Amino acid sequence: MTTIHGVELTTTAATTFGNVLTAMVTPFDQCDRVDLPAAERLAAWLTRDGWNDGIVVNGTTGESIATSDHEKSKMVGAARRAVAGSGKRVIAGVGAGDTRHSIRLAQAAEQWGADGLLLVAPYYSRPSQRGLLRHFLAVADSTSLPVMLYDIPQRTGVAIEPETFAAAAKHPSIVAVKDAKGDLESSSWVMRETALEYYSGDDALNLPLLAIGAVGFVSVVGHVVGDKLADLFHLYSQGRVDQALAVHRELLPVYRGMFRAPAAASVKAALAALGMPAGNLRTPLAELTAEEHTALLEDLAGLANAAAAGVSQPA
Repeated sequence: MTTIHGVELTTTAATTFGNVLTAMVTPFDQCDRVDLPAAERLAAWLTRDGWNDGIVVNGTTGESIATSDHEKSKMVGAARRAVAGSGKRVIAGVGAGDTRHSIRLAQAAEQWGADGLLLVAPYYSRPSQRGLLRHFLAVADSTSLPVMLYDIPQRTGVAIEPETFAAAAKHPSIVAVKDAKGDLESSSWVMRETALEYYSGDDALNLPLLAIGAVGFVSVVGHVVGDKLADLFHLYSQGRVDQALAVHRELLPVYRGMFRAPAAASVKAALAALGMPAGNLRTPLAELTAEEHTALLEDLAGLANAAAAGVSQPA
């Protein structure tokens, strides 16, 4: 039996992508180019023992809206090299505003070594549920990779309804959901009616979503507390709910700090403070203000202080 941070890990139900995943930032160098060596280093660091089971590249936190298709492919390749031989997964974001573009991204991700696809509802066009389903099925048909649908209506302008999830789940390649809708009732219905593997896509709801049947997290804060998220997941899976709740409460300042400003900006500031490569942001995102930077470091320091004092240490 393996032990991480004092938590004895028991076997949990198999999942397609693992349990703890982090949506990784895209590092840029001083000339605003994608920094592939930095991306490899960061991906390897995030997937070290006791941390993440895999990483998502080219998602929202990866500033995918500001990177070219070629840069996205290079990021998949860098992540693949970083985790080679480790058994860790690389999931590629292939979201776009139109179906043909998502298909091109999906096929390129497969060619560059992705293990799966993260497919967000197409944004801006606000299609009908019938249009959403056609989009999901077309992209799923375009490769042999498993697909995780991403429901985040505050960004896309359209929610994926339970009936659409149920219809999409009939496709053999559509196997999972990243849930950032914030509607636990809707999520509960989908989990009841389908076998889709649900992942929390909203860090503050990681524990509540586990309580209604989620299998893990696609996290932002996993950049800095991936080990804590692994603890949270395994404690809850073992029925040690009080201890999982203590970890959840310990992480609340980190959740708040990382989302006070756009997540990519907060993550890159936090990584820089840890001496890890991340680089600048591409506009329209902007670096944290001095006040935001100070507040973020205070939130992260609070976590370090709690750990030093032995708060929520598993028995």
